Amino acid sequence: MMTSSTLFEPKEIDAHVGKQLKALRRSAGLSQTKLGAAIGVTFQQIQKCERGMNRIGASRLFQFSEILDVPISYFFDGIPNRCEDEDGLGIFDTPEAKEIVTAFFKISDTRKRKALTELAKALCANPLKLA
Repeated sequence: MMTSSTLFEPKEIDAHVGKQLKALRRSAGLSQTKLGAAIGVTFQQIQKCERGMNRIGASRLFQFSEILDVPISYFFDGIPNRCEDEDGLGIFDTPEAKEIVTAFFKISDTRKRKALTELAKALCANPLKLA
C-alpha cells in the first residue's frame, strides 16, 4: 500500500504542472504575455500558474494543451502513478486484475457491486487458508 509520503500533495502537483507549462511555453518561444493573451488572462496569472501558486482548472489546462500542441497528459509526466504498489509496479498490470476490474464494471446491480466489494475487503482482512 502506498503511503502519503509517496504521493504528490496537491500543491506539489500544481508546482509540477506549472513547471511543465513554463518549459513548454519557453520551448514554443512564447512570452507569458502572449500565452496569457491567447487564453484571455494576464501575464501575472500565467506567472502564478507556472509557480504553482494558482491551480490550473481542467478547461484552462485543455486550452494550454491546444495552444502548445501537446496532450493534456504531458503536464502530468513524471508524477508517480497512484496505481503503483510499493515496488513501483503497476498493480493493475496483471491479467487477473484486469479481468476482475472488467468483470466488476459489467455488474449493473449496485447492490451486487457493493456485496462484491465487501467480500474482497473481507478476504483481504481474513485471508482464507486453503491447504
